[in-house]
Amino acid sequence: MLLDSNSCIGKIVCSKAGRDKGKFFIILSVLDDKYVYICDGDLRTVERPKKKKVKHLNFTNSVAEEIRNLLISNERINSATIRKFLQSYDNNKEV
Repeated sequence: MLLDSNSCIGKIVCSKAGRDKGKFFIILSVLDDKYVYICDGDLRTVERPKKKKVKHLNFTNSVAEEIRNLLISNERINSATIRKFLQSYDNNKEV
């Protein structure tokens, strides 16, 4: 799977392997074709993102547009913003 870094940044993904299986994350950056950095704002903060293999992620069709715009423009983003967004996203998925 070829990853375009600009199109993947800000995408919401779900982990399908590892101890974080089933949790939602946001892609912060793309390392190469196999790895991305993800963050959930809770255990994996913006300062300490998780390096995760792409094959261990389920990509959703959703993109966190405001977070994506902040990341692309290199503006400062905090973990609380990501955490609040993912909580509201997770609550909407259950309904």
